[in-house]
Amino acid sequence: GPLHGYAIMQQAAELSDGRVRFSTGTLYGALKRLLDSGWIAREEDASPDASGRGRKTYRLTADGKLILTAEAQRLQALAAVARQRLNEEPA
Repeated sequence: GPLHGYAIMQQAAELSDGRVRFSTGTLYGALKRLLDSGWIAREEDASPDASGRGRKTYRLTADGKLILTAEAQRLQALAAVARQRLNEEPA
């Protein structure tokens, strides 16, 4: 579902066992590129933060889901080739 920037940073760190950590600048630069490409959409959260502004959340668009699916398949194929090559090498 939709996530705000800080939650995206936390989830990336959690899912990668701490190997992927974004700086704020890196994350928001990437979010801007994804927004510009139409792969994600930004929404205003209905509940305002302490400053009275709604938090911005981000969600995948239909095009973003297609791109993410294709990229996951590409990475799976690449990993399969790597495993095959490792199994071919003499011990």
